Formats: sequence, C-alpha cells, structure tokens
Amino acid sequence: MKKYAVRNINLCTKDCLCLFVCSTGATDTENSIIDVDKCIGCGACAEACPSGAISMVPAEYPAQQEKTETVTDMLNAMAASKAIQEKMALQMAEGAGTDEFYRLMKAVAASERLLGADIMREAGYMLPQSDNAKAKLKEWIDDPELKGFPKEKAEKLLELL
Repeated sequence: MKKYAVRNINLCTKDCLCLFVCSTGATDTENSIIDVDKCIGCGACAEACPSGAISMVPAEYPAQQEKTETVTDMLNAMAASKAIQEKMALQMAEGAGTDEFYRLMKAVAASERLLGADIMREAGYMLPQSDNAKAKLKEWIDDPELKGFPKEKAEKLLELL
C-alpha cells in the first residue's frame, strides 16, 4: 500500500531532524506541509521525528463503512450534545473565579469540540464536499425553525462545493 508522510504542525517542535533524513527534500518546505509529490513513502522522517509530529498515511483511504439511519441519528444527537457541553464549559470559563477553574473549563470545552468533530466524522461528514455534508447543509437551509443559522452563507458554501 502506497503511503506518504504528513505533519501535524500542532505537535511539531521544530527539531527539524526530518530535514536531515529525507532523501527527496519533501519535508523541506516553508509552509511546514510535506510535499506529497516529492514524498516516496519511506517513513524515514516519521521515524526520526522526536515529537511524533510526522505520520505515514495511506495514499488512498478505504470507503467509509455504511451506517444505518438509526446509528447516524444517534451520532448526530451525540454531536449536538457535545456542542451544548462545549458551550456550557465556555460559559463556565467566562464566569470562573480562579485561573485554575478558567483553564479547566477551557480544556473541557476543547475536549468536547474534538469529540464532537470525531463523532461527526464517524456519522459520515468526513469531508465538506461529501454528499452527506451537502445534504446536511441543505437540510439546515430548508429548516425555518433553525434560528440564527447563516442561511445565505450556507447557500454560498453549497454553491462553491
């Protein structure tokens, strides 16, 4: 299976050992994104990276497993719950009496956001241009009870996708 290297810039500590072991120069980029056109998939950069910021990923991912409507509905409900929990944590952070509590609530909010994103990906919304994502946007645009939803921006996004 053909693989290539990707860098998680949030984990990168700029030790730059990848620059010294990459035989093709794929890691030597100004924007920190590994050049997949140059990458031969040897994995030397991933092995040399002390912070674990570089991973080897398949060039082609398998199709996402089909889910029943019940499972998708439950995943959507869980994602909505995570959004509410994130909002609550952010509100609690705003009213925090101590710096420790503020930082704790900000961490809880970030965790809820990450979990919500993972759940949405699992529900089939992996890519913004996917049919599932387009259908969800259309559903939200057509829902007159969704207060405050930026309908015009969503329509523009659908048009661009």
